[in-house]
Amino acid sequence: MAGKQAAKVLRISPVKADATAGMAATIRDLVSYRVSRAAGLMSRSAALRFRRESDVSLGEWRTIALLAATPAMSLMQLARESGLDKAQTSRVVTSLIARGLVTRCPSPAGRRAVELNLSEEGQQRYAALIEAARERDHAFRAALSDEQLTVLLEALDILSRTAKGFIAEEAAFGED
Repeated sequence: MAGKQAAKVLRISPVKADATAGMAATIRDLVSYRVSRAAGLMSRSAALRFRRESDVSLGEWRTIALLAATPAMSLMQLARESGLDKAQTSRVVTSLIARGLVTRCPSPAGRRAVELNLSEEGQQRYAALIEAARERDHAFRAALSDEQLTVLLEALDILSRTAKGFIAEEAAFGED
């Protein structure tokens, strides 16, 4: 009974579940593990390059890039966009402000709301960082055929939607 409930909750097709039941899968065989591992390797290589060339961490790079793409963000908006929690985002922003790369000013929304923007120096740092990011992206794209790239991007969209569905289902159980 519990298996049927789990299949219903997670929307796992019984045919697909039965088809994989005979497999001796390890964590290394899980799609989520392999995607996470590839993403981790890509992030780690980016972090090393960005630290060497521009003296910024990966979290700082992402914050700078998000503020370049969407100026005047609040801390909460930035946390949501970056995928970090508010405390982590606050630490990154505080570091960037101390280094003169980000400015904080009162929001027209009032109260204690603030807007975060890149400083002039932050914009210059962004220009160098985005060029390095584009070079890396080009190298990753060049490693795949056009067909492989198309399939990968479509698959990532599908996996993202599926993961969001799992998150929504878990939220129904009171988890965030």
